[in-house]
This record gives sequence, structure tokens and C-alpha cells, in this order.
Amino acid sequence: MADQEKEPEAAAEEAAAAGEPEQVETEGTEDPTEDKDEIDRELAIFQDLQRLQADFVNYRARVERDRGVERQLAVVETIRAFLPALDDLTRAEAHGDVQDGTPMAAIAQKLKAAGEKFGLKAFGEKGEKFDPELHEALVQNPSADVTEPTIADVIELGYMVGDRMLRPAKVAVFTPAE
Repeated sequence: MADQEKEPEAAAEEAAAAGEPEQVETEGTEDPTEDKDEIDRELAIFQDLQRLQADFVNYRARVERDRGVERQLAVVETIRAFLPALDDLTRAEAHGDVQDGTPMAAIAQKLKAAGEKFGLKAFGEKGEKFDPELHEALVQNPSADVTEPTIADVIELGYMVGDRMLRPAKVAVFTPAE
């Protein structure tokens, strides 16, 4: 009975001291193929998690990009709604109807500053080379003074926000005389 009450480690030490071969317990040891199957399952789960994480990172980047595009479109549409007012103010300034120090001049300045804050740029200047990508020719007049199509007069300025054109400039063009 005393031998049965000894702990398994103590019994193994006594057997080693007596020169007896150590007996290895086979209870609880697994088959090597079961270990390989478990490792393969864990590897598959790990790879699935990596793919899921990559999908999530791509999704988050796509949402952020789309959010930026939607914001830009909202800004463009809002500014586009104000273009007729900017045209009227530009015409009033050209005719001398907007005097410095008047409330109308202050309003004009604030509207232009708000547009510039969002990247609004006007284009289309008298004397510029005509570019059909940027300018809409409403009138063409032949002239012996030009060698290439040139803007003779600006009817309405064109506007861009960043690299997006809101509206082409409406212009009168001098064309080379034949």
C-alpha cells in the first residue's frame, strides 16, 4: 500500500536509481496526426482572420475616400448655386456700381472670400489664348492682329474648384484672318 501512495514522480526517481527502465504513461498523449490537424485548423483560422482584417482596412479606406468625394460634391453644388450672384457682382463692379466702403462692396468681398476658402478660382481673361477645353466661344471675329485664337472679351468668367470645372468661361474670340 505504501508503494501505491507514493507520488508518480517519486516512484520514477526510485526506479531510475534502481536501474529499472522508466515507464512512460501513454494516457493523455495525443497522436501526432491529431496535432497536425489541430495546427492546420489554427493556421486556417489565422489566415481567415488576416483576410478579414485586410477586408476591414480596405473598407475603412473606401469609406473615407467616398466621404471626401461626397463632401467635395456638396461644396461644388453649393458654390454652383451662387455663381449667378457672383456674375451679377462682377458685372456691377465692371460698371462701377460697387464702390469701396459701401455695404454692397463688403458683401461682394465676403462672397468672394467664401468661395476662395473652398478653392474657387475664376478664369478667362481678355488676351488669353483660347482653349476650347476651358472656354466657350459665343462670338468669333476674324482679326489680322492675332496668329492664334485669342480671347477678345469675357462675357462670363469660368469657375473651377480644385481641378473640377464648374462652368466654362463664355467668351468672344479673335481668330486669325485668312
